[in-house]
Amino acid sequence: MVVRIDGSYGEGGGQILRTSIALSALLGEPVEIVNIRARRPNPGLQPQHLAGVMAAAALADAELEGAARGSTRLLFRPRAIKCGSFDVSIGTAGSISLVIQTLTPIMLFAPCATTVTITGGTDVAWSPPIDYMRYVFARTLSRFGARVEIEVVRRGHYPRGGGKVILRAEPVGRLAAVNSPDFGRLVEVGGVSHAVNLPRHVAERQARSAREVLARAGYDADISVEVRSDGLGPGSGIVLWAASDTGCVVGGDSLGSRGKPAEVVGREAAERLLAVMRAGASLDPHMADMAVVYMALAEGESVLSTSEVTMHLQTNIYVVERFLPVKFELGRADGKYIMRVRGVGHAPSPGLPAAGPVCHHGGCTHAM
Repeated sequence: MVVRIDGSYGEGGGQILRTSIALSALLGEPVEIVNIRARRPNPGLQPQHLAGVMAAAALADAELEGAARGSTRLLFRPRAIKCGSFDVSIGTAGSISLVIQTLTPIMLFAPCATTVTITGGTDVAWSPPIDYMRYVFARTLSRFGARVEIEVVRRGHYPRGGGKVILRAEPVGRLAAVNSPDFGRLVEVGGVSHAVNLPRHVAERQARSAREVLARAGYDADISVEVRSDGLGPGSGIVLWAASDTGCVVGGDSLGSRGKPAEVVGREAAERLLAVMRAGASLDPHMADMAVVYMALAEGESVLSTSEVTMHLQTNIYVVERFLPVKFELGRADGKYIMRVRGVGHAPSPGLPAAGPVCHHGGCTHAM
């Protein structure tokens, strides 16, 4: 039986594709996605999406139909989840973080530890920065019992990319449910402000601006400054996070761009973090939509909260409920939105380890 997903539903972007492919691989159920990015100016699969599809296909030993640039239909037929070492090249400044979104659920249920080296963009528009994935995404997944490590070898910004990230994941028997309707007591406010092929003062001004905004709100932030000269092009950005005594981590970020003062970059990130902190939510809006998959796969009832119900969140719930016998409940309480679901307690399927293929946007070939 093939699960059919309308790729134009809700936000109608790549999120539907990423979640559908991940769940198809995990459950061993073929999926057909139609109308992929149909309402976008450049509809269909683009190199960034194809990189994720091809890498997921390698991990799941999947057969593909429609895996071509511009295709608005994709058929993904998984066979068995593999593990080992893999290389993925997006071929552009496409987001590494979005590829990580696709692969992480699959890697957690692989038969052995898996390492994926990904080249592309680490800090690019319309996707979570790589430091968000390191300090918010990975730490949040640890609450479900997942062991995920993200190492940044080299940063890559638009338009040249060239970033390099190593994603590692240990197999998990079952994910644990998480019950945190409230954020809890604040124990840490941290951050990373970076600049690549730019003067050090850019990163320092971003950090100083963010500290000042947070200080006015009564918070002392420990923000490190990272300056590098090994990128293919210039770029900057800042990621902030707040952690609680219950293990909750929420984030706020902003990306530098030509003509945008460093002070504005820092202020934006701080204001975004403060908005979540004031709501007392256990997830920020970006993590809320990513957490849906893990909540549904976990064993038992998970209860989490977010400061905002985004179209991405609603879309991800739609996709998850098409694959799994779960029903999410969303309710408003105390200035935030409560997310509740009883997970299925998914367990890994048997599979055989395999040598890692090298995946490019045009296909995969086994490394020699």
